[in-house]
Amino acid sequence: MRPLDIGLALLVVVVWGLNFAVIRTGVAEVPPLLLGALRFILAACPAIFLVPRPALPLRLYLAYGLSISVGQFAFLFTAIHLGMPSGLASLVLQSQAFFTMLFAALWLKEGWRGSQLAGLILAAGGLALIGWSHGASMPLAGFLCTLAAASMWATGNIVTRAVARHGPIDQLAFVVWASLVPPLPFLALSLLLEGPTAIAAALSRFSVQSFAAVAYLAWAATLLGYGLWTRLLSRYPANQVAPFSLLIPIVGLSTGWLAFGEALQPLHFAGTALLMLGLAVNLFTTRLRAWAKARQ
Repeated sequence: MRPLDIGLALLVVVVWGLNFAVIRTGVAEVPPLLLGALRFILAACPAIFLVPRPALPLRLYLAYGLSISVGQFAFLFTAIHLGMPSGLASLVLQSQAFFTMLFAALWLKEGWRGSQLAGLILAAGGLALIGWSHGASMPLAGFLCTLAAASMWATGNIVTRAVARHGPIDQLAFVVWASLVPPLPFLALSLLLEGPTAIAAALSRFSVQSFAAVAYLAWAATLLGYGLWTRLLSRYPANQVAPFSLLIPIVGLSTGWLAFGEALQPLHFAGTALLMLGLAVNLFTTRLRAWAKARQ
């Protein structure tokens, strides 16, 4: 990957790492499914009036919106609402990297290099260390919802690769127009599962804090974050881009500790080191081998 694109990937890491603390703040005042609807309403409007719609089949907008937007965030917001610590959620969600590589191999026939497999094994060890250190503090329902969210994110990554096969497009415009898909499913789920009373109560006491949370989720996490993420996935194989997400728990765990007092333990730091080593092996082994071969 080019240095500029590595820098953009790291920017996404920071934006999405902070995202989990913002979600925890948002679901404290707004029911999770209603929060999802508000997020994508604000992401789509007024942005759809500023960018033209990319000429892509409707099925790709629906697949992207229902997987990476509705599926991922319905499960993730619910997980944090159920008590999943924001830092731990940022960690478990990164199992999407493993789902992405699996789905890419099954559906896109993208092979794995030995260095990528080694990097993921190291990263998995880091995830295991951090997850093990939480023990019983991780609610089972929240854990399962977060795993489901990870699988939906990975599915959306594969849809993004399918979008890239239609040729160069404005990735930000695609994210904006795909944001028209989630509001109605989210509102329907909110009415069904959360009820009109909860929705009315949340809207009647909608605060500046609630709006700030929705605005960050819409403009920073969705438009900026996913605009850059889809751009990277359109340029590089999924198994090169997805491992960057393994750095998100570093930001998420740190933010959870600073903002909410979610304790960081020595095992977190050991896990973080393994995550960074795994990413370095995944990204740079091939480049180092090429450099060494050129030197010879």
